Amino acid sequence: MTQLTTDAAGVYVIAVTPFHPDGRIDMESCDRMVDFYLEAGATGLTVLGMMGEAPKLTVEESRDVVARILTRVAGRVPVVVGVSAPGFAQIDALTRMVMDLGAAGVMVAPPGSLRTDDQIVTYYTQVADLLGDVPFVLQDFPLATGVQISPKVITRIFNDVPTCVCLKHEDWPGLEKITALRAPGMIDRRISILCGNGGLYLPEEMGRGADGAMTGFAYPEMMVSVVEHMSKGDADRAQDIFDAYLPLARFEQQPGLGLAIRKYTLAKRGIIAHDALRKPGAALSDLARAEVDRLIARQEKRLAELG
Repeated sequence: MTQLTTDAAGVYVIAVTPFHPDGRIDMESCDRMVDFYLEAGATGLTVLGMMGEAPKLTVEESRDVVARILTRVAGRVPVVVGVSAPGFAQIDALTRMVMDLGAAGVMVAPPGSLRTDDQIVTYYTQVADLLGDVPFVLQDFPLATGVQISPKVITRIFNDVPTCVCLKHEDWPGLEKITALRAPGMIDRRISILCGNGGLYLPEEMGRGADGAMTGFAYPEMMVSVVEHMSKGDADRAQDIFDAYLPLARFEQQPGLGLAIRKYTLAKRGIIAHDALRKPGAALSDLARAEVDRLIARQEKRLAELG
């Protein structure tokens, strides 16, 4: 079984959970989605994240989705599973379940109740004790969790907790945080830094020392290409490609509508059969769909010009 390590790099795509219009999980679309992400160049997948509608799934459904995706991946890339929950009993149960199925590691976001630096460090120390030798990702997403984690606190956690191998950097945009964490003398070992926020700041994040992305976008091939060109030192080509996709990436990042836009685009591309969100969930108006269609057309024109 492939395990998540501090060398994680590239693009770990946050997978959506496909549904039928009646709310049932669409397992056939799960298969097509996995194939598409891997063909696009994903170096890993992350499932049951905040954009995967994980809170809307039962425990049994979560197990079935993870099992289906892992079967389809067949060990070709590492699969990380989000196990964030209010209590340790749920985190423990979810972790044991997905690791037994073959996951490479898990991702844990801090609960919103944490207020002080010491509380945050204690929480992740206890998470590590709970998970044992299971490698995990620290999800730093203050816009969603309300928990502000400073570079010094992140450094304390990584220096004290060897099984914490990756930071999902999702501050907004938090570029100075990446620079601070990569400064000599901060973290006493290598860690992986993979960034979120739909890839909106990916060229700058890569320039600051990130290893890639762990996020979702309806065109993951953009993120793969940007990471590839930035890693080769071709920042201009990376920026040109990024700029072609930026209007749609920006549109997809609308609070409350982002997942509906992403699913609409994935369905339009034939990757999932339906753009349905499980209730409660936002639905796109005809006008919003037309706006997405227009952005896609302009994006295709720009890409053709780039060659």
